[in-house]
Amino acid sequence: MKKLSPIAYVPRRGTVQTASLGPVPLYLGAYLLACFLSSDPLVLIAATVGASLAGYGCGAARAVNFSLKLGAFLALTMIVVNALVTSRGATVLARLGDWPILGRVDVTAEAIAAGGVIGLRALGTMVVIGVWSACVDPDRILKAVHGVARRSALTATLISRLVPLAATDYARLGEAATLRGPGANPVGRGAMAHRLLAGSLDRAVDVAATLELRGYGMGGGSARFKPEPSRFDRRFWAAGIALMAVALSELVLGAGRFDTYPELQYSFGPDAVIASVAFVAGGFVTWRRGR
Repeated sequence: MKKLSPIAYVPRRGTVQTASLGPVPLYLGAYLLACFLSSDPLVLIAATVGASLAGYGCGAARAVNFSLKLGAFLALTMIVVNALVTSRGATVLARLGDWPILGRVDVTAEAIAAGGVIGLRALGTMVVIGVWSACVDPDRILKAVHGVARRSALTATLISRLVPLAATDYARLGEAATLRGPGANPVGRGAMAHRLLAGSLDRAVDVAATLELRGYGMGGGSARFKPEPSRFDRRFWAAGIALMAVALSELVLGAGRFDTYPELQYSFGPDAVIASVAFVAGGFVTWRRGR
């Protein structure tokens, strides 16, 4: 049995999987907007927790766990890199001397905090994208926007299907390299990337040939697809509108002002608490009895 990528779409009877495509992007888009653009650490953590709860509630635990691990690795990398390349800040924690290319390296608390905010953005964004990829059927996306933007819909659908497939290929190649035995030469990342790229190009040629045989390059009328309503649409519309309003107000007004340079300053206010509670509570919208 072929092992699927953790973020690959798997049909389930969850709330997100069965809801219409109208309210789901609004609901998850609020979390994506907050995670991608907010600078408040409290709001970023709350949005990440809420998105994780949403994924757990609709049966996408593997996607959430995978996204959390990958996002945590990216966050840690960003903190280390920002601490080494940015010497701004008044609170010097370590003086590491002169390095090649980087010059004088002084690790400051402000640089670590700034890298932490960027890392929290990456972590939350990865979780939202993982939940979307694992819970939203790409074929439904293609049907929904087929008559409006055929080429864009096809491109987006292929990306949402081929990216998890590339992740699966990478895992299989790594497993095959491990099974060669201790006497074999180690496989470097360059060789793995070259093989993965070659396989992706071969698959792209096969997909293009299949699409040509099915007549996607020919003109013609567009079929109309009637959206199928779901009993979960109302809750996602209500939660999506409320969370989007919270996300926009947080970005415009600023729930909490967090400044990293030249010194760490965080003006904590009740707006940050309200926004954080809203994002965490919104994650339970996907939960239902008798899952």
